[in-house]
Amino acid sequence: MRLIPTLLAAGFVVASSSVFAADPAPEIQRPLGTAQAVGAAHTLRTIPEACARLEGMFTADAAQPYKYAVVRTSPQCQPRARFVDFAKARPSSAGGWKLNDVIRVPNAACSSQQAVVRVWRLPADNTPKLDGQGSARVYLQESKETAAAGKLPPITMYAAEMKVEGKGCN
Repeated sequence: MRLIPTLLAAGFVVASSSVFAADPAPEIQRPLGTAQAVGAAHTLRTIPEACARLEGMFTADAAQPYKYAVVRTSPQCQPRARFVDFAKARPSSAGGWKLNDVIRVPNAACSSQQAVVRVWRLPADNTPKLDGQGSARVYLQESKETAAAGKLPPITMYAAEMKVEGKGCN
């Protein structure tokens, strides 16, 4: 008799681990977001190194219940990373991308519905070389020549995808 609950529990652990294996653990762990009202624009996340802010809003449109956009934080901001189109980049763990963040925002008007934004990051090792004194030296002429030759160091890239999960409400 005791064997059946044990087998059910073991089956649940195997089934749940296979579900979680498909989606790697994000680098940033965050709780469920605050429920947002329909029509209220809200910031999902700011990525300072890309000079970008993810902004979203629930809509009353059943065809597109949630929309989000990547907004530049400031015209004066000098990005050290780049935000790229998710569909073109097609981020995956196999391609060196890391699941950076999963943001879940419930709909205040419909508790069974939530927007889920997955942010992926492709890290680039662009740390400067240190000299004998432990300082990074950057020389203007060398930098100009490197840029003119098209040998710029890689920069970190970000991409995000948004999906609405759960049933819509009438």
